[in-house]
Amino acid sequence: MTEFARFFGISFTALFPLVNPFGSALVFLGMVGVTEASVYKSLARKIAITTAVFLLILDVAGSAVLKVFGISLPVVQLSGGLVVAAMGWKLLNQKDAAEAHEPAPVLSDTSSLQRKIFYPLTFPLTAGPGTLVVTLTLSAHASRGKLVHIVLAQAGVIAGMLLMCVVVFVAYAWAPRITAKVSPSTVHGILRVIAFVLLCIGVQIAWNGLSSLLSTVNLASG
Repeated sequence: MTEFARFFGISFTALFPLVNPFGSALVFLGMVGVTEASVYKSLARKIAITTAVFLLILDVAGSAVLKVFGISLPVVQLSGGLVVAAMGWKLLNQKDAAEAHEPAPVLSDTSSLQRKIFYPLTFPLTAGPGTLVVTLTLSAHASRGKLVHIVLAQAGVIAGMLLMCVVVFVAYAWAPRITAKVSPSTVHGILRVIAFVLLCIGVQIAWNGLSSLLSTVNLASG
């Protein structure tokens, strides 16, 4: 069960700052506006389920996609890491998020939001490009080794993804209550911490890919 626990921890901790459920809940709140709590819970449930299906498809088909396009894992890590780092840097330097707490317009018709469950509420609001890259990377790493290790590793990755989607549901469903109890300055500080962690994760992913590519160059020259 060591492989399961290890990949479960890696999966959840790597996806959490990228998905950023509580930070994304602020954007979600602004898009939905003032409406009944049941509407928030319904939308949150559909988004969480769609996100779970999206991530599972990426996990199952990730390695195959890389093989079809002839893309190596180090290249995915390097390019994806740069994308994630850029996202973190942009978030780190954006203006104060206090305006996210400004009153949103009252929403009377939710049919338009129902048509936006996948785009943009699931992708890219909840699971963006950085999440896609990390999921592909996790899938590739979990598909190495003996069969028993692969099964446990993939189970750990999937469990981490599902737990992440549960957190998304909680954050989105209770977005009005959560944000009402948090001051704008606190939100601003939390977003800055998350942004810095996101920047570090991106640099680490990019460095892992670059290190692998440099090692192949050294072997070839040697």
